[in-house]
Amino acid sequence: MEAHPCAKLVKQQLLQTLYNVLNVLSLLIVISTECYLAFKARTPISYLFFISSILVLVLFFIFKYLNNFNSCSNSQPIYLVDFSCLKPPHTCRVPTSSFIEHATLYEVFNQDSINFMEKCIKFSGQGEETCVPPSLHYIPPKDSHQDAISEAQLLLFPVIDDLLSKTQISPLDIDILILNCSSFSPSPSLSSIIINKYSMRSDIKSFNISGMGCSAGAIGINIAQNLLKVHKSCYAVVISAEILSSAWYMGNDKSKLPLNCMFRMGSSAVLLTNKKESKNTSKYKLFKLVRTQRAFDDKCFYAAMRQEDSKGFNGFNVNRDSFGAFSNTLRSNIEVLGRVILPTKEMIRYVLWTLRKRFSRADDKHTYVPDFMSVIQHFCIPTSGKSVVLEVGKGLNLGERELEPTLMTLKRFGNQSASSLWYVLAYMEAKERVKKGDKVWQVGIGSGFKCNSAVWECLRPIQNELLRGPWSDSINRYPVIND
Repeated sequence: MEAHPCAKLVKQQLLQTLYNVLNVLSLLIVISTECYLAFKARTPISYLFFISSILVLVLFFIFKYLNNFNSCSNSQPIYLVDFSCLKPPHTCRVPTSSFIEHATLYEVFNQDSINFMEKCIKFSGQGEETCVPPSLHYIPPKDSHQDAISEAQLLLFPVIDDLLSKTQISPLDIDILILNCSSFSPSPSLSSIIINKYSMRSDIKSFNISGMGCSAGAIGINIAQNLLKVHKSCYAVVISAEILSSAWYMGNDKSKLPLNCMFRMGSSAVLLTNKKESKNTSKYKLFKLVRTQRAFDDKCFYAAMRQEDSKGFNGFNVNRDSFGAFSNTLRSNIEVLGRVILPTKEMIRYVLWTLRKRFSRADDKHTYVPDFMSVIQHFCIPTSGKSVVLEVGKGLNLGERELEPTLMTLKRFGNQSASSLWYVLAYMEAKERVKKGDKVWQVGIGSGFKCNSAVWECLRPIQNELLRGPWSDSINRYPVIND
């Protein structure tokens, strides 16, 4: 059976790492031998060999440095000028008591389903300030096409206005527009609705992504990255949103009810550019982006998907073994990302552990976790639920401070799909934790399953974000301790 391309990539990178390690070890052995012979023989020719070996070692590291420098210089830097997140209207707030009361009045859910949803919300980690769109406040909820369009306008227009105000650019300056929304794909597209609203240029390159789930944000960044490599001196806007009006489930299949409980209102807009003059004013530079795919695996493919129940009601189904598929997808992405960004010391440790595990006869269930905190200072984890966040943090050996932004975002805003990662980053900025030179890792996992990681390098001190972000009226109340 032919190996999957993702497995081939991991194998190639592992072999390349091992090859580099063996090169260094070989040189060290040569140097040690030459040193021993030189100081033992004390002849001119032995000193010549000693000096030549030193020169070989120096040339090796110079070549390696120049090779890395050339590879970096050949790639076009992608700068993140700024980003915006929607602060939902207070009138859209849905406390748990109101949610359960409305669900009871719908006369659609049986008591078992209502108890199940109440339990989901209780253990999800979200608080009493999360929001749903106005259409879901009606009894029964309104799920027409026009309601979804109205929700899209409520999500998209304010966040774009805020981004344009922050960056002081005109809609006519935007060269590339990328929008992702998994559950709603109207015609004309949502990106066309934006172009019409802001009277953008006729030659703007627009893209509308659907069905990619919570990982769509990094996919949009990747598309923008590839386009900015081709088109010089451009601005690209990447928008993430999820329309809940068209995704509400009105049945009693428990595998489809978690979406009603977890997903909440939110959207984000990010301005990217490859303009050299933007380096001094931009917040971040794209350091590395890695995408991995597990849809070839049936367990991952069927773990979470939209389908009808036995009575014809459409909903998003989450299987019991979805967390195992989630973990495998995340692990495959981390393996690839680690070999790209981790220092040589951690790579050597991982290679040695892999070799020991492969050739050792002992049943060693211990899994070596590289020290990502030696490279990454800040972590944006999917707000898929408190238990999921804690398990991911445990797997990466993260502490309370590293998990705090994700857990507090989940508590304040709920799960906002692809846009939630930008709310997590906004929390860090509001707390003024991101310093110049720091690296931020955003990881998104979407149905399929697919996992995408984006690592950003901070270019300047992030200050005075407290009063102009989604946390402006609540950051001083967080973190909530012992909740």
